[in-house]
Amino acid sequence: MTGYPELNYPAFHAAAARLREQGYEVVSPAELNPIETGYQEAMRVNIRALIECDHITFLDGWEESKGATLERHIAEVLGIPELVTGER
Repeated sequence: MTGYPELNYPAFHAAAARLREQGYEVVSPAELNPIETGYQEAMRVNIRALIECDHITFLDGWEESKGATLERHIAEVLGIPELVTGER
């Protein structure tokens, strides 16, 4: 997430680990894109992955991220429900 240290990758990795411990198959933007990937390239990768997902979930602060806002909109249009785990 733009504006966060290390693009918030540590939080992505922690959330992915928690979800995997709960038995979910996880597709994480932080695992799809090396940290040096440019924004537009990363969004192309993320959107391609998103359209194959059954659910979407968000990290705290997603509302301030233009990428996460776009991903949420795409998920809504495609009928991909949000997975709410009680933890973010």
